[in-house]
Amino acid sequence: MAERVKSGQARRWVLKGATLGFAMLLGGCEIVPDPAAPQTSAQAAPAATVTQPSAAAPVPVANREAQRNQVALLVPLTGPNAGIGQSIANAATLALTDSGTERIRISVYDTAGGAAAAANQALAEGNRLFLGPLLAEDVRAVAPLARAARAPVIAFSNDASVARSGVYLMGFVPAQSIERVVAYARGQGVHRFGGLVPTGVYGERARQAFTSAVQRAGGQVTAIQSYDRTPASARAAAGRLNAQGAYDAVLIADTSRIAAAVAPAIRRNARILGTELWGTETNLVAQRPLHGAWFAAAPGGMFEPLSSRYRSRFGNDPYRLASLGYDAVLMTVRITAEWPSGQPLPERVLRTQIFTGIDGPFRFWSDGVADRSLEVQEVGPGGVRTVSAALQDPN
Repeated sequence: MAERVKSGQARRWVLKGATLGFAMLLGGCEIVPDPAAPQTSAQAAPAATVTQPSAAAPVPVANREAQRNQVALLVPLTGPNAGIGQSIANAATLALTDSGTERIRISVYDTAGGAAAAANQALAEGNRLFLGPLLAEDVRAVAPLARAARAPVIAFSNDASVARSGVYLMGFVPAQSIERVVAYARGQGVHRFGGLVPTGVYGERARQAFTSAVQRAGGQVTAIQSYDRTPASARAAAGRLNAQGAYDAVLIADTSRIAAAVAPAIRRNARILGTELWGTETNLVAQRPLHGAWFAAAPGGMFEPLSSRYRSRFGNDPYRLASLGYDAVLMTVRITAEWPSGQPLPERVLRTQIFTGIDGPFRFWSDGVADRSLEVQEVGPGGVRTVSAALQDPN
């Protein structure tokens, strides 16, 4: 069940798992908000009633608390990214209940008022593992504080540059999705590749990943053009791309909205390729110019059952990134077997295991980035279908 705890510098919530047998997508719990926080439909959901077995004598609360490892979930619960953060927190609640564990206590801290302040409060209150933050700049703010306290960070960012010693990334990084979709396209006979990438950090990383992926796959990059992140600029870049050279497929490293706007300017019969950004969007089928396009993303088979249960429990749809919160808690439950309560988490347990969850299997490489098994999906009028399944074990 959930318990409200008075907060200091940062708003926070505490999640406690009910004593239920583990079953994926079963059970229910809630986050009880700080009175100062804005109310949402997710926060207002009624608590589930759990009846404890009567055969065993209850363990004193003080003893249970002493045996729990304390974990901080850092997400934005107010501000422009509050919807994403609340979805992650709610999904974490579901995972904690599903696991039935009594070995961890998860406190949720709002990073919107300052990630460093939230992290400092979490450390002062005894937390020794961070799940989150979501944004790269927040990860950079939290990392030195966590490192000094020997508290690993499992961040939800997709910016691989923030991964380092003690900082791990669960987010979906563009390099992996680009490599996967390029390799698939090459296997389908595509040899000449063109690219449209936005200006900025994401675009530059997408460009580097794209050229490297095509080279490894034995293809040829015939043209790449950059654009400001607007439909008009992207269409102008497509015109320059067409004048630069022939291509059989073109990567549009942007959202489906930008990709759909520029697609009519792409040469006829050329295959459009997308990135991991499309995997978090819900309106792909409505983007008719993208029908036939390929992109690589986490396996989607388990997200819809989670989404359905989330809607039933909280009264609204989760953001696609909610699965990160669910899987992060499942991962934490698994590693508690090798994490003595009250002690720093031995990081080797993060680097030597394969974890799994809603988004399929993953493991952390030496650079701290989660290596994931991705499937290739095709957008069509009847929906998004899998054309190349994810491997059961990430490579």
